[in-house]
Amino acid sequence: MNAIRVLLLLAGLAVGAYGAVLLWDNSTEVIVRIVAWSLIGVLLHDAVFAPLCVAVGFAGRRILPHRWWTPVLVAALLTVVLVALAIPVYSKPGQHLDNLTVLDRNYQAGFWIALAVVWGAALLYLVGDRLLPVRQDQVVQRKGPDDIETQPPPLGAGG
Repeated sequence: MNAIRVLLLLAGLAVGAYGAVLLWDNSTEVIVRIVAWSLIGVLLHDAVFAPLCVAVGFAGRRILPHRWWTPVLVAALLTVVLVALAIPVYSKPGQHLDNLTVLDRNYQAGFWIALAVVWGAALLYLVGDRLLPVRQDQVVQRKGPDDIETQPPPLGAGG
């Protein structure tokens, strides 16, 4: 286990050193902008996004039934990932008549279709969980002390 950790540490240091070498080729102005955007991203996450997620999580636990927590949590997480992936292409930056790129696709429709699939799957999970004949908790709750089977007899010396 320690060897794996050392290898991962060395790999991380190598990647970090390679990134530093790539940064070294940039001007001071570009490096300052990179640092500024990195700090803004961290501050935005810690001051806005993380508290918002905590508030939504606490509200969801109080409002939603216990059975809904898992599918809603997974669907919400996937929604956040889809939004993060859609931000760079949603307004189609750089799309001009003389710049034919992959931005010719309808990303808005794809985004909404993906969201519909995610939340539809969450709804399907809830409906399927409700319609299954026996849920796991019911199986456990129906067990009684008489349902425990005895242990098999021990093996003798002969095998």
